Amino acid sequence: MRKSDEAVLDQIYKLREQINLYNYQYYVLDEPSVPDAEYDRLFHTLKKIETEHPEYISSDSPTQRVGAQALEQFGQIEHKLPMLSLDNAFSLEDLEHFHSRISKMLSEHSVKADIEYALEPKLDGVAVSLYYKHGKLVYGATRGDGKTGEDITHNVRTIHSVPLVLRGQDYPDELEVRGEIVMPKTAFEALNEQAQKQGTKIFVNPRNAASGSLRQLDPRITANRKLKLFAYGVGFSDSGNIASTHADSLKLLKEWGFNISEDIKTTNTIEQCHQYCETLISKRAALDYDIDGAVIKVNQFDLQSILGFVSRSPRWATAFKFPAEEEMTTLLSVDFQVGRTGVITPVARLEPVFVGGVTVSNATLHNMDEIRRLDLKVGDKVIVRRAGDVIPKVVKAVVELRDRASELKDITLPDACPVCESPIDVDENGTHARCSGTLICPAQLKESIKHFASRKAMDIEGLGDKLIDQLVEKGLIKVVTDIYELNAKTLALMDRMAEKSATKLIEAINKSKEVQLARFIYALGIPEVGQTTAELLANHFLDLENIILATEEDLIKIPDIGPVVAHNIFSFFHQDINLRKIEQFKQLGLSLINPQPQQPQEHFLAGKSIVITGTLPSMGRDEMSQRLKQAGAKVQSSVSSKTDYLVAGESAGSKLTKAIDLGVPVLSEEEVLELLNPS
Repeated sequence: MRKSDEAVLDQIYKLREQINLYNYQYYVLDEPSVPDAEYDRLFHTLKKIETEHPEYISSDSPTQRVGAQALEQFGQIEHKLPMLSLDNAFSLEDLEHFHSRISKMLSEHSVKADIEYALEPKLDGVAVSLYYKHGKLVYGATRGDGKTGEDITHNVRTIHSVPLVLRGQDYPDELEVRGEIVMPKTAFEALNEQAQKQGTKIFVNPRNAASGSLRQLDPRITANRKLKLFAYGVGFSDSGNIASTHADSLKLLKEWGFNISEDIKTTNTIEQCHQYCETLISKRAALDYDIDGAVIKVNQFDLQSILGFVSRSPRWATAFKFPAEEEMTTLLSVDFQVGRTGVITPVARLEPVFVGGVTVSNATLHNMDEIRRLDLKVGDKVIVRRAGDVIPKVVKAVVELRDRASELKDITLPDACPVCESPIDVDENGTHARCSGTLICPAQLKESIKHFASRKAMDIEGLGDKLIDQLVEKGLIKVVTDIYELNAKTLALMDRMAEKSATKLIEAINKSKEVQLARFIYALGIPEVGQTTAELLANHFLDLENIILATEEDLIKIPDIGPVVAHNIFSFFHQDINLRKIEQFKQLGLSLINPQPQQPQEHFLAGKSIVITGTLPSMGRDEMSQRLKQAGAKVQSSVSSKTDYLVAGESAGSKLTKAIDLGVPVLSEEEVLELLNPS
């Protein structure tokens, strides 16, 4: 296994271990050690890495399960049907994508029906399942891991909104009702006020209080917590669907004695779904219980059955997440940070403020256009929002509170990179800024070297992330060209390096000096220039000198290269420091292998957009990619509605799921080879 692969696996294992710990603390011990934002950040980081490396997804990953491990002090109950979670939406565009996806899938099943949506608040409490037999409550269970939950029957029986016996006579013999148990805000405030007087545990929020109350071994404690159940659906019924629609099933639950939300509605358009969400946001503060969004479900059960499920969630439902809470504070200063790719981002330094469950002292300002839009000045009172419950963001300058006697300062972009003092490239709108010192900027150095040495660039086997970190930190690599001046004696002194491995690495470094032109262009790390663009440049110009001499007009003429990418390429090769580094590479022995002019060959796959995922039986994905490109196909990294084929190997993950959702044809390696070699 390559060092880079080991580093990815190491990061995945560490993230899984940390997330599992946080899950245990939150769901099992009822003692969360970090805010939701930190958990969400780690979860989304892990999900992103696994999406990029589907070959490493395993069934024990936190991203592949819904809930958490059940509490051992309680008995275990297996749900009649799994309790799954929902995918999230954050905007009208997300809702429209949700609608388009399910409409397309129904169309592919030759189903012609007007989709109706059921809308309801997304309650911020504890999800439970209540099982009734012959109209009597048998048990109650938490969601647990989605398949098995904790037996909390003795506690749910103390909640007055949980019927012990169903009303009426038309209910099924066996019925599993799903719902959310919440603690009203008034009860929460009274509980914490009492706890403060007694010097006992203070709860962070009503959801945390509800969770702790349901996990009491003494039901008398739970009975005093004034919890409330809102039923939101049927999990199992021995007579099948109790109604033809979700909304009608909720009406039946109300008749049988369950409490349901007063804000449940139905609609036929996704625009009205969004309007419902906006209306619910406006009344959020007035509710006596916490909500963190709205749930949107396909109302018709027959359509739900056709749409089905993915690994963690139903295709027929989504949760529209509400904006985070907002607070006002003071903008103390603005710093400009240089990211690993050279992007220069303004960061607000704030008077610390408690918002959305954490103390915030820094917030993103994105770019100069955002600063101008907000009419922001240092010294302003500002409104801070935790966007998406993860990243703090300045959303408004409170100009009404500006003190005319105070010294407000304008915010201006620096003339040079604050780290390496290289010129700053700014787009024509004066919005986005980037350090031009790609090959020399210390802020970009580690990432530049890691990219340069990576398998798809110069492919220097043995020069892994941890060793690069050491070499940079010890000052042995100050610029990328220093790689070719390393020696085995120096390398042998590094941690986890011996004479044999040092000698082997020097051999790999020397081997990399003879490299294909496309790989070298990609290795330079030119903004927006990936493998495909690098290959386009190499195959079009055939020589590095021709690329250096090319004008922006020459570059734009190449198919799939737009004005922004053309400008980035032109700008890079017209920076003296970059040209000097390229010349230095040559002096250190770099030899470029130029591509040979090729006669265009028309093939069935020519012009087709193809994505590769999973582990192929007989060849690597790079080899498959090369063979497809030789046939004239366009190999892309992500699946979209414009993708013509997905080549799927073993352990194919989210790309396969998305391809199926979009109706993209899926091919095996054998089928692709037959297309490439019809004989």
